[in-house]
Amino acid sequence: MNHTISIERTRQSKLNSVDFGNLPFGKVFSDHMFVADYAGGQWQNPRIVPFAPFSIHPATMALHYGQSIFEGMKASKSLDGQPMFFRPEMHAKRLNISATRMCMPEVPESLFMEGLHALVDVDQDWIPQDEGSSLYIRPFMFATDEFIGVRPSETYRFIIFTGPVGPYYPKPVRLWAEQQYVRAIKGGTGEAKAAGNYAGALLPAKIAQSKGFDQVMWMDGREFKYVQEVGTMNIFFVIDGKVITPSTDGEILKGITRDSIIHILREDKGMQVEERPVSIDEVVAAHKAGKLQEVFGAGTAAVVSHVSEIAFKDELLTLPPVETRKIGNMIKSEIDGLRSGRITDTRGWVVPVKSPVFVEE
Repeated sequence: MNHTISIERTRQSKLNSVDFGNLPFGKVFSDHMFVADYAGGQWQNPRIVPFAPFSIHPATMALHYGQSIFEGMKASKSLDGQPMFFRPEMHAKRLNISATRMCMPEVPESLFMEGLHALVDVDQDWIPQDEGSSLYIRPFMFATDEFIGVRPSETYRFIIFTGPVGPYYPKPVRLWAEQQYVRAIKGGTGEAKAAGNYAGALLPAKIAQSKGFDQVMWMDGREFKYVQEVGTMNIFFVIDGKVITPSTDGEILKGITRDSIIHILREDKGMQVEERPVSIDEVVAAHKAGKLQEVFGAGTAAVVSHVSEIAFKDELLTLPPVETRKIGNMIKSEIDGLRSGRITDTRGWVVPVKSPVFVEE
């Protein structure tokens, strides 16, 4: 389905004011954003407008009852300057999984993809050329009914905005294995990228940082025995040459980077990857036996974030130096290489940005 997208171009680009050699994550935003509204049971008025604040009513339901979801994805440029996405359709599908769980309307994949292509085509000059840097893309949706009452909203707004970013989490991180707070439980919203999930994680993350650690390693909410995620990322362990990651059982976000890593390791590298429950006791025992070779987080922003230490109760597990690690370093190079065109894509994961036809305002 083709949607008619109107466009209002900015009168004054901010591009020339950006230092692309020093890009803090999440603080620099491109010139435009894509917007569509849901009312009367359908999405309408898809448009690209200058990136700017917008006003909302104090009783906007998202502010009170938390119907708010988002995605995080990236665009990069190939070696010959072609703007590209990495597995964009997976993000469209996952946004709708989140929408269903949060009792929100799905965004048609065609609308998501057309809005995405249109926006990045307009702002493609904002894509950094350096490998490891990228244009971060934030699609999100929130409830817009002006009503104080606990029920699903009848109106919503879907927005995509972007901003150039440099490498994320450039240094290895120290983890605190949380023993009091939980991220998600079965039957909860752990598989949805719901805004409230991240709000609930802020306090334990702050406590971990006050102890000298960078992030929380989340444990299950029944026994605090099984590892779930690390910070806002999926987690991988390399134990005695075997790659292990917690299975997605309803509590853990089905990461697209996670899925990509598993495919690359299994199909390209011929390695065994186990998706199963991983207990903290197994991790501690592997460390004591000298078999815990790598731990890393995996997500869109960081791709791979190496873990240097894990604190569990009164034990501190120190991992081998990052320079000696084979799996995490190789995976980051592979995915960055696919995004830059340095490595040939054989799966159709890399999708060139298509130039749409706009209705100029």
